[in-house]
Amino acid sequence: MIEYIKGQVETLTPTNVVLENQGLAYFINISLNTYSDIQALKNCKLFIHEAIREDAYILYGFSSLLERSTFQQLIGVSGVGANTARMILSSLSVQELESCILSDNVGILKGVKGIGLKTAQRIILDLKDKMGKSGAHLHENSALGVATSQVRDEAVSALQMLGFTQALSLKAVNNIVLELPGLSVEQVIKAALKLL
Repeated sequence: MIEYIKGQVETLTPTNVVLENQGLAYFINISLNTYSDIQALKNCKLFIHEAIREDAYILYGFSSLLERSTFQQLIGVSGVGANTARMILSSLSVQELESCILSDNVGILKGVKGIGLKTAQRIILDLKDKMGKSGAHLHENSALGVATSQVRDEAVSALQMLGFTQALSLKAVNNIVLELPGLSVEQVIKAALKLL
């Protein structure tokens, strides 16, 4: 299973990127939010979701663990496929989506191409509790810089390797990084272990 791919940006469009890593070029589908995050970069790191079907092996890439986690929650909703989830994350930021779900705003979700009333209601019903529990990271992107974001991502990955769930790890790490943004990865992990 691929956790992330780090490499040189060979080609980039608003819907996909080709990353070259040690002679291998990976075609990765992305959202507009990820495109905005990486469009000025020559090298980048994308967190990967693999979609393996009988007729295809498709990679979806995200500039943050939070966006990948949200994508995975969306495709867990009945009737929401990977392309629909990517369309949602291209139309709304993670924070806007969470705000919309937590406030039962069906209208905003219905405004996304391909989302009807029933699907919008199902997304809100299925994800409201999950996002309510992890809502501590609503303002993650605006409050954290790129360096802090990298520290956060590495700390969350380490905690997951230690056996903690992604949601719990994200919540603990985001709380720590928002309160004490100057900590190293090791310090964030140690502080998170005291909370978990």
